[in-house]
Amino acid sequence: MSASPSSSAQAAREALAVRLQHLRKDAGLTGKELSARCGWHPAKTTRIQKGDAPPSDADIRAWCSACGADDQVDDLIATARAVDSMYLEWRRLHKDGMRKVQQDWNTLHEQTRVCRVYVSNVPPGFFQTPGFATALMEQITRFQGTPNDVAEAVAARIARSRFLYEGGHRYVVLMEESVLRYRTADLDAMRGQLRHLLAVMPLASVSLGIIPFTAQRTVWPLEAFYVHDDTTAVVETLTAEIKVRQPRELADYARAFAGLAEMAVYGHAARALIQAAIDVLE
Repeated sequence: MSASPSSSAQAAREALAVRLQHLRKDAGLTGKELSARCGWHPAKTTRIQKGDAPPSDADIRAWCSACGADDQVDDLIATARAVDSMYLEWRRLHKDGMRKVQQDWNTLHEQTRVCRVYVSNVPPGFFQTPGFATALMEQITRFQGTPNDVAEAVAARIARSRFLYEGGHRYVVLMEESVLRYRTADLDAMRGQLRHLLAVMPLASVSLGIIPFTAQRTVWPLEAFYVHDDTTAVVETLTAEIKVRQPRELADYARAFAGLAEMAVYGHAARALIQAAIDVLE
């Protein structure tokens, strides 16, 4: 697993390392003794105990066996896999195409009552039209060199929009004005996408704010992030999806969202910015 830029993933990895270190100490073993029992170089034990190298399932089984703690294998493996899921490279997620990932996102949204979203590059998936989503996913597939299942992935992504019309879901969305202006798709698809934003704005489940180019910044433009029920923030970078669950970091995302929301315009002013972006394309 690549080193994560998220301190949540690093903190969880270090916590797992501490648990393994305590097992070794409780067994009365030195690092060299445990390494000999496991059949690997002492440097590997050091890297695992420092949280520098994530242990594999086999590593955990060997470690627990060496410490006489086979009863903890299942729990530690589950913990390690949870840590691994905090930081997932897009190429790994998309190794078989994008459809499965889109379906997993739909499951998360189905379970979410309030989703707070900030985007600075493209509209969130639940706002995207088929034409726009197709253009975007084709670009992503080419860039990542992953299998092309764009048609199926688009269908799964568009299915997510049903949550806008079902009860029990609320979407509070902030967009940089740049999202309206970037020509991510051809002119027809861009016009259709922008008109769709105007169409969903009146929905009871939607609050849409636009941060104008001219806004005096109190929070700088950030990477896209989705906060689900204040329990999980999903952050999208160029190379990876990061799931943040550490309370301190969640508080930082909530604080950033509040600051961004203060810079946004809503209602008529937001619609005017969208219409102005449409007018440029006419």
